[in-house]
Amino acid sequence: MSFDVSADAYGRFMGRFSERLAVPFVAWSQVRPGLTALDVGCGPGALTAHLVEALGADNVRAIDPSPSFVAAARERFPGMDIQQSSAASIPLPDNAVDRSMAQLVVNFMPDPIAGLREMARVTRPGGLVAACVWDLGPRGRAPISLLWKAVHDLDSTSSGEASMPGTREGQLAMLAEDAGLTEIQDGELTVSAPFLDFEDWWEPYTRGVGPAGQYIAGLDDAGRKRLRDRCRELLPDRPFEISATAWCVRGSA
Repeated sequence: MSFDVSADAYGRFMGRFSERLAVPFVAWSQVRPGLTALDVGCGPGALTAHLVEALGADNVRAIDPSPSFVAAARERFPGMDIQQSSAASIPLPDNAVDRSMAQLVVNFMPDPIAGLREMARVTRPGGLVAACVWDLGPRGRAPISLLWKAVHDLDSTSSGEASMPGTREGQLAMLAEDAGLTEIQDGELTVSAPFLDFEDWWEPYTRGVGPAGQYIAGLDDAGRKRLRDRCRELLPDRPFEISATAWCVRGSA
């Protein structure tokens, strides 16, 4: 899935979580000085920034299918190798990097197994392929889980994003195994982000980002108001924090 939105809209919608998630994800992926890394589905550069900090810009490459995100990432990291491409066809030779990483991307891949297999192809033998995806299962631990709960309260036929690949416990590990990775380990990463008030939380959803934003954009005014009111019932109108947990996996190429 290509996000046809501005980098600013995505940043408002998910950036405050993805920027925080990148820190433990880099550690989970065993990134250390002297290695090279590929950021698959880099978006505006949340994970890329931490990889550059750890490895230096010359040792980091990034791809994303969205032209607006590629442009934003290139502006943020001038001169870095950032290309418009999907995970299904990474424009790198075999054994090109030590780490191939996908943060909050696998669930949007049209064919996650093929994407992970392609990530393994460009990773040197003994290198790691790593991925993380929000927990959109029944425990409701994703940043967007409360929104989808409110949607379901009003429309029980909506499945939200819970059926997307990798969003349930154990699924990422199974995808990694099917992609041919070895020495697979999985776990979870948790971060939290602050919100000033309900409006600070709600406004990013009105920007049409991802399945949640597109769902809201497809509602009529009355439906949007009902959903907004239901969300307001579930959240305080004062400063609060939301914790979010992502499933993570790593395996040897």
